[in-house]
Amino acid sequence: MKIGIVCYPTFGGSGVLATELGKALAEKGHMVHFITYQQPVRLSGFFTNIFYHEVHIPHYPLFDYPPYETTLASTMVDVALNHDLDLLHVHYAIPHASAAYMAKQILKKKGKDIPVITTLHGTDITLVGKDKTFEPVVTFSINESDAITAVSNNLRKETYHSFQIEKEIEVIYNFVDVKRFDKKPLDAFRKVLAPNGERIITHASNFRKVKRVNDIIHVFAKINKQVPSKLLMVGDGPERPGTEELCRALNICDEVRFLGKQQEMEEILAISDLFMLTSEYESFGLSALEAMAAGVPVLSSNAGGIPEINIHGETGYMANIGDVEELSRLGIDLLKDDDKLNGFKQRAKEQAMKFDIHHIVPLYEELYERFVHVSATS
Repeated sequence: MKIGIVCYPTFGGSGVLATELGKALAEKGHMVHFITYQQPVRLSGFFTNIFYHEVHIPHYPLFDYPPYETTLASTMVDVALNHDLDLLHVHYAIPHASAAYMAKQILKKKGKDIPVITTLHGTDITLVGKDKTFEPVVTFSINESDAITAVSNNLRKETYHSFQIEKEIEVIYNFVDVKRFDKKPLDAFRKVLAPNGERIITHASNFRKVKRVNDIIHVFAKINKQVPSKLLMVGDGPERPGTEELCRALNICDEVRFLGKQQEMEEILAISDLFMLTSEYESFGLSALEAMAAGVPVLSSNAGGIPEINIHGETGYMANIGDVEELSRLGIDLLKDDDKLNGFKQRAKEQAMKFDIHHIVPLYEELYERFVHVSATS
């Protein structure tokens, strides 16, 4: 098949999932065309069967805010016609679903009927999409999609609760390439970060308010008093300066490393003993799943779709949102006991195997074939 994928090209979960899906589809022989405003961060290097089409945004003095949605729709039309695409798969509803609807209508006028698959990822529904400024367009464009998928049962439920969706939403979970995260830890790397054999705790996110990164710091400070440890903070975003200030206030700067945005997470996770994710909402928790694929237990809030992957008492621990005391107690309990920690690591990897890329990608292929077949015969 010839598949157009529209996504955000950033480090966020929706862009990572979309890029990894495209790469996996290309490896299986499909022709994949990425359409976005810059090359996705996970698309470095050359890949057979993958093409990248940049959306060029015009900058005129008339526009205080360049019309990205219009330009994106025009680029979709151009790519669909010139490369004879079989379908468009758009990730994250805003503005991709509405731009895809516009492109679909234009293509119909040109004699090409192309199915549109919309995958909902989280904040496009739970945060941004609920804004009254966007809600009517989000509802309309989702309903006009030929198929709708969500990355967790929780997100599916949230979407039906928040929007008047008239179609079936199919759950196709996020996935992870377990093989990619099956790395032997680099002893030299670990010794640099934890020279005295300290436990290594890791967090990775875009440092937005919803991630509650200050909770990470407070939990770590309490754990560190009982278990010698180091904290690696991976990523960047608006909450990072306040988080760094909190480290200074708690006098733990020597124990915390802010690593910024990193593409090679598998190397970092390979030396980690525990992954923390204390968000007030996660539609799924892809960063936690990647940690589990590396054999790293997860200490998390019980928000959103996280309980669908992190099994309390088996692959990690969960507590209520903002319960720093309980998260600290559970983290100390796990990190103090080598045998318990090793058992959790093994079960975390086993759980991640259920979400391996080789199990999930065929579900998307089946979905595509259903609608491409209908489109071709209608």
